[in-house]
Amino acid sequence: MPGFQNRVRFLSLLVLLFALLLVSKLYFLQIVSGDEFKIKAEHQYVAGINYFDRGSIFFATKDGTLVPAASVKLGFTLSVNPNLTRERSDLDEIYDKLNAIVPLEKEVFLSKARKVNDPYEELSRRLDNATAEKIQAEKLPGISVTRERWRSYPGESMAAHAVGLIGYSGNELAGRYGLERFYDQTLERSGDDVFVNFFAEIFSNIKSAVEDGEKLEGNVVTTIEPSVEAFVESELAKVTQGYSSEFTGGIVIDPTTGEIFAMALNPAFDPNFPQNEKDSAVFRNLLVEDRYEMGSIIKALTMASGLDSGAVTARTTYNDPGCMTLNTKTFCNYDGQSHGQNLPMQIVLNQSLNTGATFVSQKIGTRQFEDYMLRFGLDSLTGIDLPNEGKSLVSNLKSHRDLEAAQASFGQGIALTPITTVRALSALANGGTLITPHLAKEIKYELGPTKTISYPVAEERERVISAPAGDITRTASSTPSSATSRLTNRASWFSSTPTIPKTFSSLPRP
Repeated sequence: MPGFQNRVRFLSLLVLLFALLLVSKLYFLQIVSGDEFKIKAEHQYVAGINYFDRGSIFFATKDGTLVPAASVKLGFTLSVNPNLTRERSDLDEIYDKLNAIVPLEKEVFLSKARKVNDPYEELSRRLDNATAEKIQAEKLPGISVTRERWRSYPGESMAAHAVGLIGYSGNELAGRYGLERFYDQTLERSGDDVFVNFFAEIFSNIKSAVEDGEKLEGNVVTTIEPSVEAFVESELAKVTQGYSSEFTGGIVIDPTTGEIFAMALNPAFDPNFPQNEKDSAVFRNLLVEDRYEMGSIIKALTMASGLDSGAVTARTTYNDPGCMTLNTKTFCNYDGQSHGQNLPMQIVLNQSLNTGATFVSQKIGTRQFEDYMLRFGLDSLTGIDLPNEGKSLVSNLKSHRDLEAAQASFGQGIALTPITTVRALSALANGGTLITPHLAKEIKYELGPTKTISYPVAEERERVISAPAGDITRTASSTPSSATSRLTNRASWFSSTPTIPKTFSSLPRP
């Protein structure tokens, strides 16, 4: 008898679980995805219209308000069925009524309306609800309006290089640049996978599922603050105009967490109309993908290395020769002049002296200096959540020659990605550790909990220099005349100018 009762209980439990599964599936079909299936049903009998869905990307304001950066917009497509209009004698009248609502070229309309053996011709797309209702009210023979959905970027060009865009590769529509590409598996939609993943999220560890490559559909919340982004883009436009630069870029980052509040390039593009761009190279994020001789802003890293190693102190002085020759090669200060005798280290940063940076590297010693510079992560990827991160070129830091070490001390002879440079400089402001720059902070799953994307905290991160060395360097480079002051706290700015082609430099130039 006890065995029989246990079997009955087990079967009852199975029935209950099966009923729960059916109810959940019914809820998913009718409530969660009811509108989506309705639209699909409307579209399955209409040629040329494809159902589209994709997760959203959000900016986040200081108070936590989410602002859409990429979303799906609902509208209508206007079409004609030539099988119903081809022989009609009142096509001119139909055209006049349509044209009064939606401007159409008459010749194009008539040619489409008179096609033979063709049940569908598209006349106009992305009409709003009010326009669609006006057309439907006319009850024109052979004329239809059908629902459609498409990718929309409400901010237009705002943070375009960070957000990215979607596009076709053959018949596949997917993320091609920026966050759209990096988080494509999270943003793309594939029907019942959401239902399946709901149970996966309940009965399994979400983090493990993501690490194992399981597809969990959701929306991406970024660290980009729209008011900060707008300010940066406004300033970049001024720099581009003032310096006639080929392109100008800026990054605003929290050096303690790696959260990027703004990332922008000028000129930008509008991802709503990528077809307007003649060269697809404009979509590339040069702040992440390309490498440049960063110039004098690297002197802050050199000075921090000198302080950390004990090779120099705030009281150390040197005699500026104006020019120096190492390994038969001569290099000079930016003005080719000597700036005097017994100059303190503060002046090296204030006046951006190449010979002063070389002095510090020599005091450290070539091999130890090279080791210090590599500790700043110049030879590794930052791990930023954007596609196609470029690798810096720092082979000269492994040559063990005095000349290459000297050049690297003032940012020449090595080519770094701007995001690598920002990460390195952030160590001067956060106590001496390497952060992970990132643009996404949360994934809001369609069904189930919100996942906060975590990165190593200060205690877990790789230490580059001691906190005092970073503090002293940050203080030393924070005077108004310092060429590096804008790169050792929260904001990092870069620009390229015609006088230094394709090379980023701090603003203003000394």
